[in-house]
Amino acid sequence: MNDATPFTDLKNLAAHLRQELENKKFILLYAYNGTGKTRLSTAFKNIGKGVNTDGETKQRGDTLYFNAFTEDLFTWNNDLEHDQNRFLILNTASRFFEALEEYEVETRIRTILDRYADFDFEMILDTDTEDGKLKTGRIVFSRDVLTVVENNPRLEKIEGIKVSRSEESIFVWCFFVAILQLVLDSDLDAYKWVKYLYIDDPISSLDDQNAVQVAVHLVNLLRDATDPPGVVISTHHPLFHNVLWNELRSEKCRRLFLGKESDNDTFVLRDTGATPFFHHISALIELYKDAKRGHVEKRHYNSLRAIAEKAASFHGYQRFEECIQDDGHGFDAKLHRRFLNLYSHGGYSHFESSELLDEDKKHFQDILDVFLRRFRFNPEHFKSLVTIESVDRATE
Repeated sequence: MNDATPFTDLKNLAAHLRQELENKKFILLYAYNGTGKTRLSTAFKNIGKGVNTDGETKQRGDTLYFNAFTEDLFTWNNDLEHDQNRFLILNTASRFFEALEEYEVETRIRTILDRYADFDFEMILDTDTEDGKLKTGRIVFSRDVLTVVENNPRLEKIEGIKVSRSEESIFVWCFFVAILQLVLDSDLDAYKWVKYLYIDDPISSLDDQNAVQVAVHLVNLLRDATDPPGVVISTHHPLFHNVLWNELRSEKCRRLFLGKESDNDTFVLRDTGATPFFHHISALIELYKDAKRGHVEKRHYNSLRAIAEKAASFHGYQRFEECIQDDGHGFDAKLHRRFLNLYSHGGYSHFESSELLDEDKKHFQDILDVFLRRFRFNPEHFKSLVTIESVDRATE
């Protein structure tokens, strides 16, 4: 595969990913929101469904997937009349909810949920007595709350609660993982149809701590399986992606970046190799390249200000300018703080020139240099930039 491979539509891209999984076991796909990750997961799934020219599905398919559509299988009844009996309704028309009682899925979910949450739930199912199919299903949540009655503390179970959006996301994910455990159990004929696993952004509502937990737990499940299906995991979350890569890093794993050309709607797949995936590092590398070439615009100041703000928060400083203090090289911190503020407040018109004077470009280079000296990043990521300078000079 070349460094960047274009695809005119998502169906061709999905077919390419399936071909990649003939040689690899895992594909990690990083893409920004709005690129088409969810639509790609649907296109990937549809290839295996055997859809005829009339749009009718002739066979079940070969992909177990988790994406926004999976989350939509759970909808809230918020008891608008009495505001007290709330529960999640299962869309039992989906095959996702097959065999819930047969394989004790509720017990499996509870075991997984204990890793992440302090609430409990009850699954209430109504099965047709004639054909054994699930007719209706709902999830009622509860939580033990510490109360004090006459100076005696005790735990009181509060039922019918509405969990937070993050807690709901965790529950739906645990539900999926319980099904995944059944798939990875090679002795179960009911899930022999699963050839591929496609997971799209399972942690969109989770904090960083839970994102790390989900990534590590998922990798352990897949790595411990005797014969896991081919796996595609797509996400826009840099931390989640990095943890997955660090845990899966092997010749069986491919790491790719999905982008989109805005002028012609072409999808572009890049093999990222060892490129760092934390956004601030990638952004710093690009800023450094442009600064060395002298291609500095007002937007570069805005990007550098954002990185300095994140660095200040991480290191416990109250203000970003504390990350660009004089380090003995005659750096004017107050002057350069004003430059960062001037070009990052968004007060200038989008229609005015984005070009900067040579003096302004020099100030930007000074700010960037002192930042990189103060916070030492891996120099290996910046080594090739010396070559960039010489190439640019040779082509002038």
